[in-house]
Amino acid sequence: MAALYTKDTQAIFWNNNKSAIQRMLDYDYTISRETTSVAAIVAPTSSNKFEKFFFGPDEVMIPIFKNTAEAAAAFPKADVLLNFASFRTAYDVTMEAIALKGQFKSIMVTAEGIPERLARGMNQAARDAGVTVIGPATVGGIAPGAFKIANVGGTIENIVNSKLHRAGSCGLVTRSGGLFNELSNIIAINADGIAEGVAIGGDRFVGSVFIDNLLRMESNPEVKYMILLGEVGGTEEYKVIEAVKNGQIKKPIIAWCIGTIAKHFSTGVQFGHAGASANAEAETAESKNIAMAEAGIHVPASFNDLPATIQKVVADLTAKGIITEIVEPDLKIVPKVRKAKEFICTISDDTGEEATYAGYPISAVATPETGFGIGDVISLLWFKKRYPSWATDFIETVIKTVADHGPAVSGAHNCKVTARAGKDVISSLVTGLLTIGPRFGGAIDDAARYFKYANDNGMTPKEFIAYMKKEGKTISGIGHRVKSVRNPDLRVSGLKKFAAGAFPSTPLLDFALEVEALTTSKKENLILNVDGTIGILMVDMWRALGYGEDEIDGFIDAGALNAFFVIGRSIGFIGHILDEKRLGMPMYRHPTSDILYSVDKAEEI
Repeated sequence: MAALYTKDTQAIFWNNNKSAIQRMLDYDYTISRETTSVAAIVAPTSSNKFEKFFFGPDEVMIPIFKNTAEAAAAFPKADVLLNFASFRTAYDVTMEAIALKGQFKSIMVTAEGIPERLARGMNQAARDAGVTVIGPATVGGIAPGAFKIANVGGTIENIVNSKLHRAGSCGLVTRSGGLFNELSNIIAINADGIAEGVAIGGDRFVGSVFIDNLLRMESNPEVKYMILLGEVGGTEEYKVIEAVKNGQIKKPIIAWCIGTIAKHFSTGVQFGHAGASANAEAETAESKNIAMAEAGIHVPASFNDLPATIQKVVADLTAKGIITEIVEPDLKIVPKVRKAKEFICTISDDTGEEATYAGYPISAVATPETGFGIGDVISLLWFKKRYPSWATDFIETVIKTVADHGPAVSGAHNCKVTARAGKDVISSLVTGLLTIGPRFGGAIDDAARYFKYANDNGMTPKEFIAYMKKEGKTISGIGHRVKSVRNPDLRVSGLKKFAAGAFPSTPLLDFALEVEALTTSKKENLILNVDGTIGILMVDMWRALGYGEDEIDGFIDAGALNAFFVIGRSIGFIGHILDEKRLGMPMYRHPTSDILYSVDKAEEI
């Protein structure tokens, strides 16, 4: 059996424990992992989409999800769940993770005090699913030089001193997290460190017990010998004794059960952990130590004699050539002082030899022979994806379609008035762009939003019309001042023709045309207009490109559809501004004959 963790292992971290996650990433950097050991964070109450952490001197962003299922879907190769939920929530979180069949190979549960009835059911469910549970009530485990769970091993300085930065020869299994760190240090002083270590947890009923971990280590070629630190209470050590007797475990085991002092008390005493209390003679530390020694396990006379026992076993294995010298790897040094960056950019990079658009050098995008167009650049810089040609052609079609609608619309009018006041192109353009919103251009956003909402919720066209009426809203994207069924808008006709020939499918447009059939039966100018057609086809485009419904809703809410209108209209606005400059038009003053004056004398107070 392979080791529990490798250098490619990635975890989903349940609960945003920033200090524990940062310790894991500092360890990753120190041992030169190529990927961070934490792939994602689950934080149900967080409104953040990501959390920043240091990775050496630089920063990385780890995405945050509302639930484990979403995180697992985004990172299907993350096969470890680090469950840092409270004892009230930890059971539910673990059971939800186990239910994601095939996702998680191991789950660590740090919570202490999960009700024993629930813990037993949780552990059995994990065994049935083939999932290794570490805990409850644990600090986790470590595969030195590969993967470290949360706070195991302490600080980076302590980790290096305890030789936990690279694999040694020992397989270590304990109940106690605190003693796990102490034993790691003892092993480092008296031997070459550990190859794999697990603190199985201090609760009475834990997921993986001593024998589970020792059998795995028995089949792990990196582990040459094992150390077991048991304690008073329970009978799990006897399963190890039986495995040694029947030959399942052949590698040397050094073992000690703490709590031998209990024999000097007249009544039963619980030693810290919930499971550290003997309820029968066989559960006493002394009885278990005697039984292990009789089975051929290396049991020191006392805990203080453990270092000498380790030295003896290691010397014997070294003499046989089983343990060989370990070459110390080069380590990266985590900076003592690190400064968080104020801004984040995920679309372009100008720090190298050549600036890039979403990873593409500008020279590979800009010139005609590259095959990239404006639609490609937009797909890269706005959506961080390289869209297929039918989608980028559609984007360019939209931009050309909305570029201008004459000088009388509010945006163009503002640009012309500002230009005639002697302002520059940029100032004049801004005055026009500022008019874009709910009444000018906003129909694209609202058409996409409401038609998608109706379609997502399975409304019929008739139900959708009734819903909008009940909400007291006109249907965005429906209606035209001049155009009608008998006098169709050729821009709409062109977009529909393009979509019919290029799009894989247009389910939302098909729905919208059914709505149009009902609205035009009442009034023939209640047609699907150009804004509605654009917004609806944008949704169809994103769906065909594989975006999820939540992602599409995010684009709409962010105003991405209005952004297409901004790009297109900017072309027309600049044209009108340059037209005013070219004609040398004077300052504009609106004629008083076009103003209704209704001015009463002010009331005196």
